[in-house]
Amino acid sequence: MSGLDGQRAALAAKFKAILPHLDERQRRLLIGAEAQSLGHGGIRAVARAAGVREATVSAGVRELGSGEAPLGRVRRPGAGRKRVVDRNPAVREALLTLVEPDVRGDPVSPLRWTTKSTRKLAEQLTRQGHRISADTVGDLLREEGFSLQSNAKTLEGKQHPDRDAQFHYLNEQARDHQDDGAPVISVDTKKKELVGPFKNNGREWEPRGEPVRVDTHDFPDRVLGRAVPYGIYDVAANTGWVNVGTDHDTAAFAVESIRRWWNGAGRATYPAAGRLLITADAGGSNGYRTRTWKTELARFAAETGLTITVCHLPPGTSKWNRIEHRLFSHITMNWRGRPLTSHEVIVESIAATTTKTGLTVHAELDTNPYPTGIQVSDDEIASLPITRHRFHGDWNYTLHPQHPIDAATTNSTSEAPAGRPPRLTRRSLQDPELTGMTRQQFSELIDALTPALEVQREQVLRTRRGHERLVAPGTGAKAKLTPADRILVTVLHLRKLATMDLLGQLFGVTAMTISRAKQEVRPLLEAHGHHINTSTARLRTPADVATFLAPDPTQTKVKKTS
Repeated sequence: MSGLDGQRAALAAKFKAILPHLDERQRRLLIGAEAQSLGHGGIRAVARAAGVREATVSAGVRELGSGEAPLGRVRRPGAGRKRVVDRNPAVREALLTLVEPDVRGDPVSPLRWTTKSTRKLAEQLTRQGHRISADTVGDLLREEGFSLQSNAKTLEGKQHPDRDAQFHYLNEQARDHQDDGAPVISVDTKKKELVGPFKNNGREWEPRGEPVRVDTHDFPDRVLGRAVPYGIYDVAANTGWVNVGTDHDTAAFAVESIRRWWNGAGRATYPAAGRLLITADAGGSNGYRTRTWKTELARFAAETGLTITVCHLPPGTSKWNRIEHRLFSHITMNWRGRPLTSHEVIVESIAATTTKTGLTVHAELDTNPYPTGIQVSDDEIASLPITRHRFHGDWNYTLHPQHPIDAATTNSTSEAPAGRPPRLTRRSLQDPELTGMTRQQFSELIDALTPALEVQREQVLRTRRGHERLVAPGTGAKAKLTPADRILVTVLHLRKLATMDLLGQLFGVTAMTISRAKQEVRPLLEAHGHHINTSTARLRTPADVATFLAPDPTQTKVKKTS
């Protein structure tokens, strides 16, 4: 219990013991004297502790100041004006209807879309014939269990179906790297801060009546601009590194911040490390869709010789990023209430951040320009030495210490490099890792659906012709996909492994042909009671498919079916 709560409890206990033995005026004088001794806010505190209205306490204060003599009489029990709620019981239900229109069945409440202050509630109740004051409204609301509440940020929106699985995978990767003595870092950009004499939330101890003066409006200073703190939190060492930029929050700035951490602290802390794990949000300058992020990391891997693995947090879970509550929250508390008047103040305030658990932070200023609008072509992305993991290759991938130009040169040679993924064939595309069923089960599925698929196809062709077949079956134009292929592409698409465009590339047809095959096969699957489980893997290119199927003993194998 805090000191203020203890004081209130002691005051309430005193009133409970003394007030029943006093007459009405004596009670007013006692609570008035207590309010005067408490100073500012004393009337409200005493009113709540004594269970009376604030107006009663104010009357006691006035009587103490007037010097009136005792009246010499005590009002009879039960005398005096009755409470509004006793004289008009319907006012309580009318009040609850106003404050809870959706629950109480009044969706057209006049106060549905406005601030429900006690004053407005009292005005509306008076219009309805319930004469009542704002103070009495406040008393009734407290009796009904209401209090002033701010919004609570607890709803995370629609969750991604692979959210929990990604967290488990990320934790497995982190444990594997830490067991090997490799660094694991959590990265993110902290909220951009205005530099100058601007208000900063929070309070600091200052001489009474002498607060720090700041600008009335938060218009950015054209000279000082904003500060962009990019943080790197070393999970094992419990240390932070913050690169305070003065330009744009780009992917190049993010990777440069990681480079500065490695050259300034990481290399010395992990001298024998050959790989690095980065955990990052799904969006922003280090988002999984940001091409420049991957190209800059590839350059960093080539410079350092590190094998860099990146695991992104699922979309909508940025608040779970470890750097948020291990580093950024402590920085915010450290400079609370202090105007960030210069970049030097920001850097020094960040560097002075410590915790009882041993957190230390290094901060430095980065005045380099980081222009926006940099384009990365498909060829550049294709030439990256990147391996997408079997589980959600869009969120989890590894960049190898090979320069992109060298990778492009190697891949362009006629001789296949060592460890090249196998060539994709119809049989390889029927791999259980892709179909979610054994080869025997898939073969039985083909045998079960093929006759019905042929009958259905003949019916469609007869409808198009408007008459029966005039030539023998098997003559004329051949179907672009065999029945087995149509079943296979439908299964792969229903498992959400690949888009129709990618399936079209794999089978040498257009996406429209894939779509038609799915329209033919899906009703037959449902009619025969076959349920296709969704995979957690996401493949974007034929190379992703080949890599997915290639044996990789270094990767943790994750179950693909739900």
